[in-house]
Amino acid sequence: MFRSLLSRRLLPLRKFRLFSSQTEGELRISSILKDKFPTAESIQVADISGGCGAMYEIHITSEDFKGKRTVMQHRMVNEALAEEVKEMHGLRIHTVTPEKSST
Repeated sequence: MFRSLLSRRLLPLRKFRLFSSQTEGELRISSILKDKFPTAESIQVADISGGCGAMYEIHITSEDFKGKRTVMQHRMVNEALAEEVKEMHGLRIHTVTPEKSST
């Protein structure tokens, strides 16, 4: 079924883990972001490097981003993860305010 969804392009083309537990890196990054954005409605972190911790995708929905341009929102996330970013190959950041996430 999973392959058929990919072949029909119903799922984006990226690596998916087929298990639900988070990696140590995902848990560490989630914890840091929860401390930095305590009022966030949603914080999702996924290791998209195949489990080696070299690349992560982050989705955050927070009022902290209200009135800020996307580049500033991403800068806020990068600053929160300054030490962790040094060890990464790449980072995909998706930020949104609660109002925009419901539209």
